[in-house]
Amino acid sequence: MPDGKRRQNELAREAESVSIRCRDGVELHGHFWRGADNGGNGSVIINPATGVAASYYHYYARFLAEHGFDVLTYDYRGIGLSRPERLRGCRYRWRDWGEQDFDASLLFMEAVRSGRELLVVGHSIGGFLPGISAHADRITRMLAVGAQYGHWRDYARTHRWRLFLKWHVAMPAATRLFGYFPGRRFGWLEDLPKGVALDWALQRTWIECHSTATEEAGAARTFKNFHAPILSVTASDDEIATVQAIRRGLSHYRNAKVEEVLLAPDELGFSRIGHFDLFHARHAAGFWLDTLLWLRNGTNPWPAKRPPEHLVFA
Repeated sequence: MPDGKRRQNELAREAESVSIRCRDGVELHGHFWRGADNGGNGSVIINPATGVAASYYHYYARFLAEHGFDVLTYDYRGIGLSRPERLRGCRYRWRDWGEQDFDASLLFMEAVRSGRELLVVGHSIGGFLPGISAHADRITRMLAVGAQYGHWRDYARTHRWRLFLKWHVAMPAATRLFGYFPGRRFGWLEDLPKGVALDWALQRTWIECHSTATEEAGAARTFKNFHAPILSVTASDDEIATVQAIRRGLSHYRNAKVEEVLLAPDELGFSRIGHFDLFHARHAAGFWLDTLLWLRNGTNPWPAKRPPEHLVFA
């Protein structure tokens, strides 16, 4: 077993294993990290990126728990600990991760720690899914890191065609061949349910994932119910979550105040950040400490780092 995976498994033993039942009967699995000082700073739900196991965020979860937050990490249906015995033939979709999985996780944390502030840390698609939850109005604040839904026109121009071929040509072809996306075999991602992979590859946005007018109207209402302030962070060298990608995704949060932050690697003392690096433990003494200001009291630690207004999506 690689050292990284072994360490993640060791970290998981520091937390309590939990099961979360969704409205449609699907059972999710994750970990609850009890915060120091009785978790007095509130409850945090960490939403992973597409195809990323929840264990990837365990270092950050433990960090937050050490600083007084109760923390839930969980795997979406079809991923990691929530993967069924047979992935081929699963009918799971992106929208299920928000309407069912995140919603159930939110209600779980509310029940475990009633009366506490409910905070969300959403990475990539994980910062988009809360808007689809029927109980989004119960969220206090969200930290969105690289939050978007993979619209190919928003990829960084110098990488756009490479990423298009990878995620929108190779991925759907492999998915149709195997009946699911074998991400582990390619060394790209965790394996993905067919519906999730094709939602991303074929650019089925949240609204296009609803097959009837009634479903579309319901989804629109849930985004309207999200009123919590959002601190949106992206890295200047993130080839996937560019500023225009972030703005396209978060534009659906029409009733939420969104503060945008654009961080350059050298400002954090590193040569590269990209789409995944900010959740690595090497950021514990820098970026992670700064995020506490937002999670504790809604203070933006980088007020001077707003990206230029003219960077808008096509």
